[in-house]
Amino acid sequence: MKRTFIFILFSIIFVFLSFAQQENKTIKLNAPDFNRNLMKAFKERASAREFDTTKLSIQDLSDLLWAANGINRPESGKRTTPSAMNSQDIDIYVFLEDGVFLYDFKNSTLKSIVTGDKRQIFSGPRKDPIPPVILLLVSDISRFTRGADSLKLNWAALDAGIVSQNISLFCAGNNMLTRPRAGMPLEEIKKLLMLSPTQYPMLNHPVSYKK
Repeated sequence: MKRTFIFILFSIIFVFLSFAQQENKTIKLNAPDFNRNLMKAFKERASAREFDTTKLSIQDLSDLLWAANGINRPESGKRTTPSAMNSQDIDIYVFLEDGVFLYDFKNSTLKSIVTGDKRQIFSGPRKDPIPPVILLLVSDISRFTRGADSLKLNWAALDAGIVSQNISLFCAGNNMLTRPRAGMPLEEIKKLLMLSPTQYPMLNHPVSYKK
């Protein structure tokens, strides 16, 4: 009986030590393989503070906007970024030297909203060089079919963040600079773009080529 008790005790101790060793186990990971798609973009991703003033080519601007939130499945109309309940609540306003445009993802066009250079609204009195493109992400929470407004704003922030990451990764992988910014004069922007009460500016992205 005593031997049986000792055997059971040692068995319990052995099992306990085995679990403890598993919990403390460290697995060494491999170095990143930068030959994989997107890995170079992840490696290069950074938030820029200084921007070039060279205009983006129409091809680069087209590709940037498609990557940000274009249609990648034409048969269903679904986008390069997910959204809560597939609400597709994020609109992209494009601030260029000759005006502000709304990205029409269905027709791959830019619809004129305001004429004239309005990019300065994001930098105020600062004299830094103005980047050629500033993308403004606006969520229309009326497109969410359920939920309180506070919950809708949480979804809006999530959806804007995903679009923002697409912009950052595209720029990092294509010799461009950007940074996501939440700071901006919200009331001025709402008035300029004549946004409805359900449209919320969430983030903006200045974009330029690398110097």
